[in-house]
Amino acid sequence: MANRDAGLEVARGSAGASGWTFLTNHAHVLLTIARDPQITLRQVAALVGITERAVQKIVADLEATGYLTRTRHGRRNLYAVATGRPFRHPVTSGHEVDELLEILAPMPRQA
Repeated sequence: MANRDAGLEVARGSAGASGWTFLTNHAHVLLTIARDPQITLRQVAALVGITERAVQKIVADLEATGYLTRTRHGRRNLYAVATGRPFRHPVTSGHEVDELLEILAPMPRQA
């Protein structure tokens, strides 16, 4: 996880003076959860660089629209990113979120 954390720090640090990035906070939260389905929302907030409350709202949005499911395991949550879901903007219609995940959050290869 330290390597992923370091990569995110570099990415955030290179946003420039204007602070904008190519991906939204919704995309950053989804990618972070896809990389580690057992991550806490506090950890997501720290990695993405937003408040824990903002992460809670984004996760609620992603759940409500079917991009993410949450299962309770004891005192923790386990998240699962839904497959086959389309992008929501007309410019990216015809593409699925899976395509983005394959590039930016690839699944580990099975041995």
